[in-house]
Amino acid sequence: MGMRRTGFWVGLGMLLLSGCAHQQTLKVDNAEQPYRIGREDVLDVSVWRDAELSRTVPVRPDGFISVPMVGEVQAAGMTPTELAEALKTGLQPYVQEPRVTVIVREVNSTRVFVTGEVAHPGAYPLRGRVSLLQAIALAGGFTDFANSDGIVVIRTDGKGGQIPVRYSDLVSPDGENVILRPGDTVVVP
Repeated sequence: MGMRRTGFWVGLGMLLLSGCAHQQTLKVDNAEQPYRIGREDVLDVSVWRDAELSRTVPVRPDGFISVPMVGEVQAAGMTPTELAEALKTGLQPYVQEPRVTVIVREVNSTRVFVTGEVAHPGAYPLRGRVSLLQAIALAGGFTDFANSDGIVVIRTDGKGGQIPVRYSDLVSPDGENVILRPGDTVVVP
């Protein structure tokens, strides 16, 4: 009788501990996110009425850009509007009432990764809003061995969550597609 109780408590403890080990499951959140400048993006910085300060600049791997008179400025992680405001502040000692605009000329920093049972696993650039179905199509679709109802989207937004997705739900009339975000990994088992 003592062995049965011990086995029960060991089993219960393992069950409770296994519940602590899994990652958080996220709900689908397709809200539009403002674009944040990333490493290796290319920016057009325009200073109104000052052609010498206006230029095309790459965002270096360390996330900084170089701007005359202002120097080194952290660009990665900022929206174009936030960066324009920071440059405006940096130029104020040298230019009277500077008007600065920042346009992202090339997006080179945003990618999603598709892995597992797809024809062409790999990294794919995010150009605008890319849905889960579009990413799977970019990767060549499912292989013959894919478990299409066991897809998982792993979010890398600091929360470490996972979004379980069933392909049959995606293609149903009431199905909600997942809009991918930079750094997401799609796993097709």
